[in-house]
Amino acid sequence: MIKSEICEILGIEYPVFQGGMAWIADGKLAAAVSDGGGLGIIAAGNAPADYVREQIRIAKAITKKPIGVNIMLMSPFADEVAEVVIEEKVQVVTTGAGNPSKYMKAWKEADIKVIPVVASVAMAKLMTRLGATALIAEGGESGGHVGELTTIVLVPQICDATNLPVIAAGGIADGRGVAAAFILGAQGVQLGTRFLCAEECSIHPTYKEKILKATDLCTMVTGKRLGHPVRSLRTQFARDYSKAEYGGMPDEELENLAVGALRLAVQEGNLEKGCFLSGQCAAMVKKEQPAAEIVKEIMEEAEPILRGADKWVK
Repeated sequence: MIKSEICEILGIEYPVFQGGMAWIADGKLAAAVSDGGGLGIIAAGNAPADYVREQIRIAKAITKKPIGVNIMLMSPFADEVAEVVIEEKVQVVTTGAGNPSKYMKAWKEADIKVIPVVASVAMAKLMTRLGATALIAEGGESGGHVGELTTIVLVPQICDATNLPVIAAGGIADGRGVAAAFILGAQGVQLGTRFLCAEECSIHPTYKEKILKATDLCTMVTGKRLGHPVRSLRTQFARDYSKAEYGGMPDEELENLAVGALRLAVQEGNLEKGCFLSGQCAAMVKKEQPAAEIVKEIMEEAEPILRGADKWVK
């Protein structure tokens, strides 16, 4: 079985993180992944602190294994959620869409393992200096907020820039991706899109159907003009937003156009006004299955590949 330093640090069986997908990664999904031996992560997103506290308690009622919370630092509730994870004694915090520097000291004093998502070498070096436990190097193939570099380019550069364990994310959906991440120097992987079709994932059936029917060219990136690019499925909403983005709509109106769009996708499956976040690997998701089965399956697929990684060297 594949083991790495991150398993020992966090007390997990498999080096597999479930991505913190806003309004998707709730306490039930996180608990299922953690029970399956990975690290389940509750997404705070733009949700208020009371919602995050509720989801943490739901997860803890289901599993006694470690869980994490992802804090999107652009959220207006980030300060409050930063306190909630301390009060609820969350074991791991991952962060995204910003710089978590101002929270690091308090989290570390609370014995929380802090694992920021980084999309550049500069941010990786800063987080290393500030005492992060590990880093998630997330390439632009991922769903949601994305950076410029691809996973295959970003991961080895982050590994070279830090002495911390690196978790690879972006475009990973099966054992081949896991094996590639380890060969690039990572000590674990984070998957988001693959878990959209976990049985414990509570997204609208239309959302799951869109993922299961996805093709290789099913996603697009919008929001670059505002400095916050987001990858999602090519729905009517995404096409309308792109048209507005490059059609001269004022910034404030453009921002308002996206308000609530993710929740409409997650809760109602609304194809006209909903934003269906997805990574480029959606076409590799073939079936709905229990979260624990996903964790075990990808690791079992990766193991023989890594064992035979030297077969090309004669």
